[in-house]
Amino acid sequence: MRLGIDLDGVVADFNAGWMKLHADEFGSELRPEMVDRWDGLHQLGGFADNSAFWRWARGSEERASIFRHLEPYPGAIDSLRLLRKRKHRIVIVTTKPNWARVDTFRWLADHDLPSNEVHLADRKYEVDCDVYLDDAPHVLDELVEHRSDRMICRFVRPWNRPVVGTVDIQSWDQFVEVIGSSRPTDHR
Repeated sequence: MRLGIDLDGVVADFNAGWMKLHADEFGSELRPEMVDRWDGLHQLGGFADNSAFWRWARGSEERASIFRHLEPYPGAIDSLRLLRKRKHRIVIVTTKPNWARVDTFRWLADHDLPSNEVHLADRKYEVDCDVYLDDAPHVLDELVEHRSDRMICRFVRPWNRPVVGTVDIQSWDQFVEVIGSSRPTDHR
């Protein structure tokens, strides 16, 4: 099967990464469990608004963008390797600002992510997959609207909510198990 896998919040621990960088630069004591909303990062980081957060996130001549400072979630890459070994196609489907593209590809290479394809897309539903795994509330809604005949998995995080038409995933082990018990035709 073609598995459409999101990066930030699913494979890469975006919140731990930006918070470590924030602590290094500003001396903050933020923790990932403090994030309970999709669009509240600027408030936690003390930025005036989301635009200010993303200007900081972009990096500078002195440092790469935050997308080079992320660590994978435990079990994420090993699970993707196992799924690929089982002959599934790992298709990365992520949304990134233009300035983050190079750092994203470097991150993928640094972590030797076992991907057959990488799509940087604002409308993830336009990438044809049998299964989608994402954490973004608006992306999950769009996938359900446009790809209801596919399996759509919500990686449960404090910043998202249950979405009718998705399968809740609590861990990478659970995702591997769900994929192991599915066939492409199960959801079409």
